[in-house]
Amino acid sequence: MRPEESVKNYVSDRRMYANYVARNIKKLCKEVGPRPAGTEKELEAQEWMANDLRTSCDEVKTESFRLAPAAFMGWVQLMVFCGVAGAVLLFLTHFFPSLSLIFTAVGTGLLILGIIFVIAEFLLYKEALDVFMPKKESHNIIAVRKASGETKRRIIVSGHADSAPEWRFTYWGGPKLVVPSIGLGLGGAVFVTTASIITLVMSIKGVAVNEVKWLWILSIVALCFVPLFLFCLLFYNPKRFVDGANDNLTGCFCAMALPRFMADHDIRFENTEVMVLLTGSEEAGLRGAKAFVKAHKKEFDSEEGVQTIFFGLDTVRDFDFMGVYNKDMTGTVKNDPEVSALVKESAKLAGFDIPYKTVTFGSSDAAAITQGGLKGTCFAAMDPAPARYYHTRLDTADNLDLKTIEAGVGIVLETAYLFDEKGLDI
Repeated sequence: MRPEESVKNYVSDRRMYANYVARNIKKLCKEVGPRPAGTEKELEAQEWMANDLRTSCDEVKTESFRLAPAAFMGWVQLMVFCGVAGAVLLFLTHFFPSLSLIFTAVGTGLLILGIIFVIAEFLLYKEALDVFMPKKESHNIIAVRKASGETKRRIIVSGHADSAPEWRFTYWGGPKLVVPSIGLGLGGAVFVTTASIITLVMSIKGVAVNEVKWLWILSIVALCFVPLFLFCLLFYNPKRFVDGANDNLTGCFCAMALPRFMADHDIRFENTEVMVLLTGSEEAGLRGAKAFVKAHKKEFDSEEGVQTIFFGLDTVRDFDFMGVYNKDMTGTVKNDPEVSALVKESAKLAGFDIPYKTVTFGSSDAAAITQGGLKGTCFAAMDPAPARYYHTRLDTADNLDLKTIEAGVGIVLETAYLFDEKGLDI
């Protein structure tokens, strides 16, 4: 059965639920505002949404977990320190030749350490720096609308409730500033590291590096990257958090529209349980999704005959950029192909022929779910350039796009109905 076959005037109803999404986002932004990971504001927003879910779901519960919110973006300051120290130490080898081996060894070690933490924390979303940072408590909200009969399937529809610190570069110049700054910053770190390794090898071999002209040139070029490294300290503002109306209250409320629609029309799937998951601390490194899959993977595995899938929504804003993200976490994680195909086919039923896409820089909760061993994928509608509102003060309730939200609601409904009817055998 299709959603349009279960209710009269489905098209106007779908628009009504898009308005439900937009209306509640505006109200939540006004009443709660920005929601940093692991703060009372994040929890206040989740409890606000949980109260809404209690009117459409049978069970709503809150699960807490610990995290270090500052760890995920801490690589910026760390890499700047390592880059500046490495470049300065490399330059000083030409003025203190007797200490060249020590200087280059220390500089090279710092640079390699910094790059390792960048790769582990920011590109692979490992909890690499967390042990060094202060801990806070964050939460996940889990709401369930039960099946009317025996549960044979479960669809988890999800968005993240927290909002990000403002990315100054995106606000100041959009992709024309943020992309070159990140590229040049990381490229500079690689250059300084390479120059330091070369100089270290030469020092180990006993070469007087201060007498080698081309090594002197390398150190000068490396030193020229220092102002750029220091400029990168301005990349984000840890004291200013954004409203996150699109990223990702749109995902939260599009997910919540599913049980709301079902409750309003007294609909229950006979064998499919609908679960809404509102994760905390996605902007702090997918920590909520990681905590959820760690807490529930064994439970789901132990339920024989129950097929469980995860359908994450993240930033439902830019109509022309809708896509199913079957590759995630900077392209290093492949989300489940069957679930991705289910969402793509459901989008087609909703009237949208959307492509498969890759999260080329960054990640979504779906990647953490996939890494944790559950079947999942992500739907998003965001200009990956990135859009100028992305992680900036421009991501407000005045910047929503109702057309895209309606498409998102339609795709969520079609996905749930198609999964209930056919599972993953589409």
